[in-house]
Amino acid sequence: MRLSDDRAIHACRIALALTLGLSLAACNTQGAGQAGLQSAGAMPANGPGADYPVVVGDAYQIDGKEYVPQDVLNYDEVGIATLDVDGGAGITGAHHTLPLPSYAEVTSLETGRTILIRLERRGPMDGTQLIALSSDAMAQLGAREGVPVRLRRTNPPEQERALLRAGQAPPLRMDTPMSLVEVLRQRLPSAAQSSAPEALADAKAPAPPEAPGTLIGPKPEASSFEEAFERETAAQVEAPTGETGSFMVQAATFSTAERAEKAADRLGGKAVPSGRYFLERTGPFSTREQAEASLAKVRAAGYTDARIFNKS
Repeated sequence: MRLSDDRAIHACRIALALTLGLSLAACNTQGAGQAGLQSAGAMPANGPGADYPVVVGDAYQIDGKEYVPQDVLNYDEVGIATLDVDGGAGITGAHHTLPLPSYAEVTSLETGRTILIRLERRGPMDGTQLIALSSDAMAQLGAREGVPVRLRRTNPPEQERALLRAGQAPPLRMDTPMSLVEVLRQRLPSAAQSSAPEALADAKAPAPPEAPGTLIGPKPEASSFEEAFERETAAQVEAPTGETGSFMVQAATFSTAERAEKAADRLGGKAVPSGRYFLERTGPFSTREQAEASLAKVRAAGYTDARIFNKS
């Protein structure tokens, strides 16, 4: 009888130890889960992760018109910009088909001013305009509702992305040359051209005569990007042929010297080795205006992410 009692007591002790161990393990697991949730919640809402995942979405209709969202990397269109009254604060925009979020440059086809925006919403939901801009974006563009614009998707550096995610304005891009603006305006739909403001034409005062009695005829319109850029370049002071000047245009980065040299021949630049890669550059130019003219020509050739930098 004594032996049976000892066995029963021993079994109770084992059961108690197991119960206590399981309770402690559950507490530890719960604490770890709570710590994980707190850690996830502490992640900044506007960090680099806020740009992912990029959402394309399904096709939808507005007033009977179907829109099919697509991930188009080289998107480059002209049209009319409207005001997004529900856009809130920040340099943001709404677009019918580009992925969300994504980044794009908006150029006023009245002044050439160019800004960087973050596309965060679908729209415009009450019209067929190209893009709807928040009030802050419209103010930075220096424009009003109904302005004709160029919208070009781009991949900006993380510093500029961070500013836009935080609701702040990144630095203005360089103004688009007016020769290119004139060509872009010719691509506008006829309805948009007729409704576009006349500010651009009114702002152009006739050039003074070169000498008394000399008549200057109207400047013929450019029929292509290339012709417009050639005129723009010719109007600038010729860039020096030696290694003078501090402004350079970097068109692209290539993995082989052969491809870089082929691009250099096409653009009138040169291939520059940089580690395992080769850079295609034009310049140097002594003035920023000369570099801007070259930049416009390089972008028109298809190198849409080309940039100006100062080597000094």
